Amino acid sequence: MQKICTFLMFDGQAEEAMNYYVSLFDDSEVVSIAKYGPEGPGNEGSVMHASFTLKGQTYMCIDSNIKHDFTFTPAISIYVHCESEEEIDTLYGKLAEGGGPLMPLGDYGFSKKFAWVGDRFGVTWQLNLAF
Repeated sequence: MQKICTFLMFDGQAEEAMNYYVSLFDDSEVVSIAKYGPEGPGNEGSVMHASFTLKGQTYMCIDSNIKHDFTFTPAISIYVHCESEEEIDTLYGKLAEGGGPLMPLGDYGFSKKFAWVGDRFGVTWQLNLAF
């Protein structure tokens, strides 16, 4: 078990987001999921706690049963070393659907091909083509 992992808090979209992320990366899977029942305190069927892996890296997520005045911010992002142009182009296209670029795919000097994109769930991703 990883001692340190990223924990993502959603507002009713945790399962959808987790399944979406797992579909984007090879060697990824939903490890566990526990949902609220009719007794709550969260909405019935929402995620009380889940864990999943993306290329072997463990993540956790929940649907918060408490409303907060904050959400995801680009100050924290998930950084992906892409192994091919096809991989970075595909990930960028899929993650940008319903979201949008913070830095569109391009050559920024520090990288020949890089992008920073927010997905439809509000999570931000930095994609870098590793040469």
